[in-house]
Amino acid sequence: MNTPLDWPSIVGLFGTACIIGAYAYLTLAKATNPFVLHGINLLGAALLTVSLIYHTNWASLALEGFWAAIAIFGLVRAWRTKFPSRPREGLGVGHSEDGAAFPPPAPPASGRGEL
Repeated sequence: MNTPLDWPSIVGLFGTACIIGAYAYLTLAKATNPFVLHGINLLGAALLTVSLIYHTNWASLALEGFWAAIAIFGLVRAWRTKFPSRPREGLGVGHSEDGAAFPPPAPPASGRGEL
């Protein structure tokens, strides 16, 4: 049986290339950028999903769904690591990367009219 190479198959091949490229990047690079790694994985999963919508394979669609979810989780985690949220005024004490509290907690009142 000779199946033509239609556009969904070509899109799927590009998705496969993205996922293999991301894995090679993870394996070969001395230091990886999580945005690049997870972004390429997410792109690959999306392209393969487009292909699988036209050439349905339920097991592969499930795999790509999990692959995309893990890539999104990785991107969110990388974003939160790179851009940590800071506590707002009056909402409590946060902690910096070195464990120091900010803003520093107020000293306890001694009962002698001091704050």
